[in-house]
Amino acid sequence: MTSPEGIVPTEAHVPFDMADAATAMVDAKGTVVGWTTATERLLGYPAAEVLHRPASMLLATPEDAEKARAIAEQCHDQGSWGGLVTLRDRSGHLVEAGLRVTGLTGISELCGSGCWLVSAIDLSKIPSWALSGSLLEAFLVRSPIGMAVLSPDLRYVWMNDMLERYGGVPRDQRLGRRMAESLPGLDTSALEQQMREVLETGKPVIDYEYRGWTMADPYREHAYSTSFFRLDNADGHPVGVCYMGMDVTDRWRARERLALLTEASAKIGSTLDVLRTAQELADFAVPRLADFVTVDLLESVLHGAEPVPSPSSPRRTLPAFRRAGTASIHEGTPESVATPGDLVAVSPASPFARCFFSNEALLDPVMDASVAAWTGDDPDRAQKVREFGMRSLMVAPISARGTILGVASFVRSRHPDPFEEDDLLLAEELVARAALCVDNARRYTREHSAALALQRSLMPHNLPGSPVLEVASRYLPTDIHNGVGGDWFDVIPLSGARVALVVGDVVGHGINAAASMGRLRTAVHTLADMDLPPEELLAHLDDLIIRLSEERVGGEEDIAAALLGATFLYAIYDPVTRRCTMARAGHPVPAIVAPDGEVTFPSLPAGPPLGLGSLPFESAELELPEGSLIALYTDGLIETCDQDIDVGLARLSNALAQPGLPLEDLCSTVVDALLTRPPSDDVALLLARTHSLVPGRVASWDLPTDPAVVASARSLAVRQLAEWGLDELMMTSELIVSELVTNAIRHGTGPIRLRLIRHDVLICEVADASNTSPRLRHARTTDEGGRGLFLVAQLTRRWGTRYTEGGKLIWAEQDLPAPA
Repeated sequence: MTSPEGIVPTEAHVPFDMADAATAMVDAKGTVVGWTTATERLLGYPAAEVLHRPASMLLATPEDAEKARAIAEQCHDQGSWGGLVTLRDRSGHLVEAGLRVTGLTGISELCGSGCWLVSAIDLSKIPSWALSGSLLEAFLVRSPIGMAVLSPDLRYVWMNDMLERYGGVPRDQRLGRRMAESLPGLDTSALEQQMREVLETGKPVIDYEYRGWTMADPYREHAYSTSFFRLDNADGHPVGVCYMGMDVTDRWRARERLALLTEASAKIGSTLDVLRTAQELADFAVPRLADFVTVDLLESVLHGAEPVPSPSSPRRTLPAFRRAGTASIHEGTPESVATPGDLVAVSPASPFARCFFSNEALLDPVMDASVAAWTGDDPDRAQKVREFGMRSLMVAPISARGTILGVASFVRSRHPDPFEEDDLLLAEELVARAALCVDNARRYTREHSAALALQRSLMPHNLPGSPVLEVASRYLPTDIHNGVGGDWFDVIPLSGARVALVVGDVVGHGINAAASMGRLRTAVHTLADMDLPPEELLAHLDDLIIRLSEERVGGEEDIAAALLGATFLYAIYDPVTRRCTMARAGHPVPAIVAPDGEVTFPSLPAGPPLGLGSLPFESAELELPEGSLIALYTDGLIETCDQDIDVGLARLSNALAQPGLPLEDLCSTVVDALLTRPPSDDVALLLARTHSLVPGRVASWDLPTDPAVVASARSLAVRQLAEWGLDELMMTSELIVSELVTNAIRHGTGPIRLRLIRHDVLICEVADASNTSPRLRHARTTDEGGRGLFLVAQLTRRWGTRYTEGGKLIWAEQDLPAPA
């Protein structure tokens, strides 16, 4: 009902709350025989001043006394009366009241042959709109409040019609009996305990709530709000207890739904896993809301991809769905025709499909007409429906941020009540909350996949194997969930069978650090391909980072900042000489493990971190015995918040001192020994065991700077290839040796050295004492020369130049012939 002012009264502002009514009892002669504390609060009279006196003393005017006689006549004729009267309180003030008079029977102990229960409400506390028309009169005549009077031994002596309807038990079967004898579906012991306390203390109980089943509605639980107050005689002794109650099931269910939604917020979406979130929704809804729940998501959602919007044309097709979660009141979920991860067959005419295309929840309370559409042409699903008695259905779209991610289905089979509109609202709320969690998990999956793809693209996929170097590695980022960080390592094959070992650490963690590491790693590969010595390579990197930091704009600040202060170590191992040349930029020194297990940390110039540009870089050279181990690592392995770096180095030394252990096992041993808790910084570890090229795989000759020696050089190369069984490469090798030696004689200075190395490729090197730089050019048709290096480039796998302390060296590689 709407007020004249347009105000809709809510439950919190019910105008006639009989729980607060002032109540008195009047006998057949009009004498007051019962008086409550609520009546005393309304009129100010204590019970001793009113009991056994005429009720007319409470009326304001003689005209009201005439009205009282008319009320009494109507009560005798019709058994009740309701209307408006004016009362006078103890202080003389007038009180406009709404009065309800109801006849009582069966309580002769209180008032002889008969008496009346009089309930009054102060109209000054009621909104003006509530007094309009006949609203008050209708309320007083047809009260929605159940009322009853019980004797001191808690047996019914009177009840009104509403209370009779609440219980569903006829009045004549309840009068004279206890509650437990007529209301078996309620917790009558708790109710009687409340009434005993009221009888003992005289203190009324207001708005006591309880739940239970009654004969009026035996298959549905109801909630009631009841108030109790004591009835006293003239001497103030209790002679009974009165209670008034009303059905508050709707209010209770609304509060229960709110509590369920609050609980759901804590239990659904506990992880950023799409399948786990879907299963949490199903688990939560059973059995709180349904007996069987399925959660089906678009296949693209499970992979983190953006769902494709459904077409708006009439000829729409269903995308692929996969079962993401399922729960049942039966162990093992026997109702389901699919297990999590399976593709789900959906009939285009089913409520599932209609829900998906319309993006609206659907309710089928009885589930009779839709069974055929829901099961489609799937006999297994139809059999499940019949076997488990599925009889009420709800489907709700799993939609977040304007995109449909899937559909959730709720089924009742054992629950006695079919789904109602309130249940559908609750299901929509649950699904809406779960949808946001699913979408967040999907977005996380997509970003996580992108981060892993980035990391995989930046880190070496497989460390290149080599006969001269065994390698093993471990990488542990701080951001374990995303798997990305700023530490990295690399193994780069160089010319002359040499290998570069790289380890670095950029500032920070996560995506920005990984992107910075990728830029740095690319630059290192480019500079390594130029065959630069370690100290020169670090100098070029330093200049590059300084230039990038000066050019940073827009969103590149974080990436450029991560490059500034990066640490780096670059080592080149030559298997021919067994020498290792290293240089570092603020990075921890490597560990060298001798074949006998002795661990040392060589004295290596520290150099400043990259990007500072303050000091030059220096290198150091070591000669390593056959079978030595080089351990490169980042500071996250040895530095933690609870230990000094010296302690970390000592623990690393102890872990590495196991010369007979395979490299992979040694890697695991080192990580387990030093990382006893999740790392606080990214960790990279690279272990390399060195081997030398046996003398029989290397041949070298010193040549004079005489053009006539070119033929001798070819002969020397051919004889060596014959010894190695590489007859297939003789022709091309003759041409390569001839061209490289001729260039050294013509454009360089002596002495000249020719060297052949049989590695995983055949390497031809010619060194001289000059620092000239040969270049490849395309000769014109009239030129007599200039085609030599062009031919070398066409006949070899790759070729290049590197500078040495005594001059330069030109090298060329050829693939070995496949074994027969």
